[in-house]
Amino acid sequence: MTIELKERTNLFAHNCVKLALELPNSFLGNHIKSQLIRCSTSVAANYRATCLAQSKKSFISKISIVIEEVDESLFWIEFLVQDNLLSKEICNSLLKEADELTRIFISSRKTAKLGLKTNQ
Repeated sequence: MTIELKERTNLFAHNCVKLALELPNSFLGNHIKSQLIRCSTSVAANYRATCLAQSKKSFISKISIVIEEVDESLFWIEFLVQDNLLSKEICNSLLKEADELTRIFISSRKTAKLGLKTNQ
């Protein structure tokens, strides 16, 4: 599962970058472009760090960062649609993927927290 999620988060980052490059060269477009590229690539980079966590506490901490970054990516993609910078049709697959990744990582964190409690 780790390799599959590494590939998924990497693909998510690449697709968000491609989406961001479609934004208009306006003040708002450039701001969102920068934010979306930063947080979506952070999802992939921080997930890789999560895979190297040396303890459950470290895993929980790192996966929490991944959750925050994927949720922020979702925010910016939703913002694009709400402000009509890009159509929902163009953003739909990334909206779905961000939602699915968020659910997966939240579930992983819950499982890790349960394991941490049972080991104490």
